Amino acid sequence: MSVLARLTLPKPRLPQISLPQLSLPGWLKSDDSRASEVLYDRGLLWLSLCLMVMGLIMVASASIPEGLNLSDDPFRFAKRHVVYLILCLCAMAVVVQLPIRWWQASSTWLLLASLALLVLVLLIGRNVNGSVRWIGLGPVNLQPAEFAKLALLAYLAAYLVRRQEQVRENLKGFLKPLVVFFLLAFLILAQPDLGSVVVMFVATVGMLFLAGAKLIQFFSLIFVGGVAVVALIVTAPYRMRRMTSFVNPWEDPFGSGYQLTQSLMAFGRGNWFGEGLGNSIQKLEYLPEAHTDFVVAVLAEELGFSGVLIVLALLIALVMKAMNIGRRALAQQQAYAGYLACGIAIWFSFQTMVNIGAASGLLPTKGLTLPLISYGGSSLLVMSVAVGILLRIDHELRLEQCQAYTRDGHD
Repeated sequence: MSVLARLTLPKPRLPQISLPQLSLPGWLKSDDSRASEVLYDRGLLWLSLCLMVMGLIMVASASIPEGLNLSDDPFRFAKRHVVYLILCLCAMAVVVQLPIRWWQASSTWLLLASLALLVLVLLIGRNVNGSVRWIGLGPVNLQPAEFAKLALLAYLAAYLVRRQEQVRENLKGFLKPLVVFFLLAFLILAQPDLGSVVVMFVATVGMLFLAGAKLIQFFSLIFVGGVAVVALIVTAPYRMRRMTSFVNPWEDPFGSGYQLTQSLMAFGRGNWFGEGLGNSIQKLEYLPEAHTDFVVAVLAEELGFSGVLIVLALLIALVMKAMNIGRRALAQQQAYAGYLACGIAIWFSFQTMVNIGAASGLLPTKGLTLPLISYGGSSLLVMSVAVGILLRIDHELRLEQCQAYTRDGHD
C-alpha cells in the first residue's frame, strides 16, 4: 500500500461513551449559574409559601377559642386569614411585575402617603386596648405603621443612592435620613407603638452602616437610640411594668407578668415534640393574643421545640436569601436594589428575633407579629409585598446576567 493510500484511509472511530448528566433542581442551583432554567428564585418563593401555610395552620389552631367566644364560629379568624393570604398572593403577583426603578422613582410619594396615613390614624383611628393603631375599613383594620416600615426602607435606599458620598464623608448627609425617621417615629409613638419604632430604627442603622457611614457616627447613633429607648421606657409606667415583669415575670404572674408566664408555660408543656396539633391548653383563653403576637407559644406547645426550630430555619433561610440577593445587586452596581433587599432582610430578621424573644422570655414583650406566620392583614400584606420585591430584584439580576452573556457572545 502506498504512503498516499495510507494517509487517506479513514481513521478508526472509537466508541463514544455517554456519561449521565447530573443536574440539580433549579431552586438548588447557584443564583449566579448560567444553567439556571428559570428567571426567578424558586427557593425564595417556596420558603415564603411554606411559612404562609404554616401560619395558616397555626392561626386556625390558636384562634378557635377566640372565634367561639366572639361569634360562635371556631374558624372565624382562619377564614379571614385565608382571605388575607389570597390578597397577599395577588399583591405579590402584581409587585413582581413592577420594575425596581418604579419603587425608586415613587419612594418619596410612598413616604408621603405613609405620613398621611399615620396622621389620619391619630384622627379617626380605632382605639383597641388603649392604642390607636388601626383605621377601620368596614370589617378590615388597616395598620399604617406596617406600611411605614416598607415606605421608609424604599425612601432610605433611594436616598443612599443619591447621597452615598455625603453619607460617607460628612455629618449632614448622615443626619438627613434620620430626620425622616424621627418624624415617622414621632407619629408612631403617638399611637403608641414602640416596637415598630425600634424595628425601623434598627433597619435604618443597618442600611446606613451598609452605605459606609463612619464608625463614630454609627456607634453614636446606636448610643443615642439606646438612651432614647430607655427614656421612653422610664417615662411610661406601662412600659416600665413590662420591663420589670420581663426581668421576673413570676413576681406578679396574674398581673404585669401574666402574658409572659402563660407563654412560658406553653413552651414548657411543648417539650421536644409537642402535645400534638390542636392540643394546646394555653390557647383556651389563658394566653392573650394567642393567634397574633404569641402564635409561636402555641406552636411551641403543640409542635414542640422541633416545630419552633423548623419555623426558625425557614425564616433564617428567607433572610439569608434576601441578604444574598442584596449582595449580588450591589456587586452588579444596582445600588438601590441592593440596599432595599438588605433593608428587608434586616427588618425580617430583627422582627423575628423580637417576636420569638418576647414569647420565650428573652426580650421584653412587644406587639410585633412573626413574619408571614402571625394573624394580621396589614402585616401579612406588607411582608408579602416585600417578598415580591425580593423576587423582582432577583429576576432583574438574572435578566441582566443573561443579557451580559449574550453581549459577550457566550450563548
